[in-house]
Amino acid sequence: MYGFLIMTLPRLYAVLDSSLFPNANALMTAAKELAAGGVSLLQYRNKSGNARQMLDQARELRSLIGHSVKLVMNDRADLCLAAGFDGVHLGQDDLSPADARKIIGNGLWVGVSTHNSKQVIAADQTSADYIAIGPVFATSSKANPDPVIGVDGVRAARLLTRKPLVAIGGITRANCRGVVDAGADSVAVISALIWDPRKSVEEFLRALG
Repeated sequence: MYGFLIMTLPRLYAVLDSSLFPNANALMTAAKELAAGGVSLLQYRNKSGNARQMLDQARELRSLIGHSVKLVMNDRADLCLAAGFDGVHLGQDDLSPADARKIIGNGLWVGVSTHNSKQVIAADQTSADYIAIGPVFATSSKANPDPVIGVDGVRAARLLTRKPLVAIGGITRANCRGVVDAGADSVAVISALIWDPRKSVEEFLRALG
């Protein structure tokens, strides 16, 4: 286990997916509302934009939110660095944590998505600072999601790593507490924060205790 950074994740890990907003203005408005509600860790996710658009939006997010919120770039280590973000989150088909480190160095966060025990074990042996596991429940945020692992999958993942564990996939105000009780340090939420982001964040934070 590498452990370049000693990190403590907040209970709520908000994911801002550009595909869920009609335009950049709506995206930025949501980001401001999420921060106002109490989000302290936010991932910017854009699966369809070109590099220039992603970088422009990422830099606007950084300028808009300042440094009160940790910002994580989905997939792109190069854009993480260029936008002044705090870390990058990698999927199974993206750069390896070691290759990402060659770009961003050891001072920024690296997270890795996993979907089963084998991937958790592999991620635990890398320089990743945290490991995401999911989908815990059925989700509409991905076109071709991996098989649902359930709360038992979170519990199993917890036994395989001492790294901070982020649960993702179909997490709502109603089920988030059970996911944390199963061993997740943090819950990543996308769709359930879209409507009235500030109020939604406040409700999640109350539910998460």
